[in-house]
Amino acid sequence: MISSVKLTASSFTTSEFLNRKCSLPSNKSKFNPLPIIQNAQQNFNSNKPLYISSIKTFSQVANDQKKRVTECKAYEADRSRPLEINIELPDEQARFESAQRIKIGMYFATWWALNVVFNIYNKKVLNAFPYPWLTSTLSLAAGSLMMLVSWATRIADPPKTDLDFWKTLFPVAVAHTIGHVAATVSMSKVAVSFTHIIKSGEPAFSVLVSRFLLGEMFPAPVYMSLLPIIGGCALAAVTELNFNMIGFMGAMISNMAFVFRNIFSKKGMKGKSVSGMNYYACLSMLSLLILTPFAIAVEGPKVWAAGWNKALAQIGPHFVWWVAAQSSFYHLYNQVSYMSLDQISPLTFSIGNTMKRISVIVSSIIIFHTPVQPVNALGAAIAILGTFLYSQAKQ
Repeated sequence: MISSVKLTASSFTTSEFLNRKCSLPSNKSKFNPLPIIQNAQQNFNSNKPLYISSIKTFSQVANDQKKRVTECKAYEADRSRPLEINIELPDEQARFESAQRIKIGMYFATWWALNVVFNIYNKKVLNAFPYPWLTSTLSLAAGSLMMLVSWATRIADPPKTDLDFWKTLFPVAVAHTIGHVAATVSMSKVAVSFTHIIKSGEPAFSVLVSRFLLGEMFPAPVYMSLLPIIGGCALAAVTELNFNMIGFMGAMISNMAFVFRNIFSKKGMKGKSVSGMNYYACLSMLSLLILTPFAIAVEGPKVWAAGWNKALAQIGPHFVWWVAAQSSFYHLYNQVSYMSLDQISPLTFSIGNTMKRISVIVSSIIIFHTPVQPVNALGAAIAILGTFLYSQAKQ
């Protein structure tokens, strides 16, 4: 009759184990004791604790007499092996991954929503106040002020930076400034949807710059994905009803500038421990210092004052709210995008950026009643599809 005994895990020394009487079965094919039990007197260290792994009790008939035989298996602490037991523990890894997906989803939804709101208010401001250099400067100034207040009130921990950090950040800030101003100039001349259609061609600039200036090679699918991007952007540009060369060139320059910004950022920020939120805050402040003198030289306070008074006369006090909203939302959507980049891979970020452009294009067409020809819409769809294929080919 087989019986089982459940014992609470315990430990005892080798000497205690050897002093106990324990009969080992003679049938080695049926009972396979651990190798380390053999020659116990020679191999066991009496100073090391032993742990019971299993105990089996059974009846054996020998010479017409019944005797109780107990099989003991033990192992030294430093020669331990996993116990053959099943313990159901909460799947902490699955819970963590689920929480991360929810967190990233919230980041993406917030990023897209803030970007849509920024583009709407930015276009409203530029329609009434066509001075993109000052508008760009106000966007950077609002973000810099928000972060300085956050650091001063300890809402956010200020970053620990040094001179080397600002040196490596400077070329990134130059490229960011050019890209920001060029995109704003573009939106002051053409529809928001057209600017973002052209800006969806940024991957093509990234591949070409990396290939011919940096000597980086890409697999064939990456190059093939550029064909729908370039073809779609070209088709959308040719069929744009309100085409403007300054607006077109502004979007193209913005693409090129942001490609260099990403390259400089990857090269210069390796090993730096500044969070995404603080990194973008420092980037905004340095870009503000770079942009302000150029904005004054290109447009100037007299032009700004005349334009401001005219906009107030036409729009009323709501114009002030439009300026404040576009300036604040510009910083917020960029800040959330950098925070997202801290949590996800560049591939996921690229896909999210593609979907963001779709939401901006569709919402701007609806809100501003932008006339779109079917061929123009087809070109936009092809360009965005190419961007998505590019992000898949890059992985």
